[in-house]
Amino acid sequence: MQLDKVIYTGKTQVSGGRDGSARSDDGRLNVALSGPGSNGPGTNPEQLLAAGWSACFIGAMKKAGAVQKVALPADLLVNAEVDLGTIGEGYALQARLNVSLPGLAPEAAQAIVDMAHNTCPYSKALKNNIAIEIKLI
Repeated sequence: MQLDKVIYTGKTQVSGGRDGSARSDDGRLNVALSGPGSNGPGTNPEQLLAAGWSACFIGAMKKAGAVQKVALPADLLVNAEVDLGTIGEGYALQARLNVSLPGLAPEAAQAIVDMAHNTCPYSKALKNNIAIEIKLI
């Protein structure tokens, strides 16, 4: 899939891999990286993916709410879990998004989540590439 129009380009430079650092070209992101489950001082790529996807997914739910004319609760949230594991000799990811839309009827909440999963760019990139479970909590 080729984009019709680029809206934004995030640029980062990483050195040292999982035990290094990541910095954006504008300096707003400047983090130490550490391996998953280690005692290192930094975050890891799985946490960064979980945070980015969650933020994007909330934006997609807000757009879905506007389209469906459903007011979303101010205290909505997404708890994301990204697993790093092995398949045979290689590594792979799987993920869960646990979505809270307090006060919405379950059917309305599910419609919002379904539309968001179909429009969120992170979901589109990951769908059919990793195992994904999305659950209303």
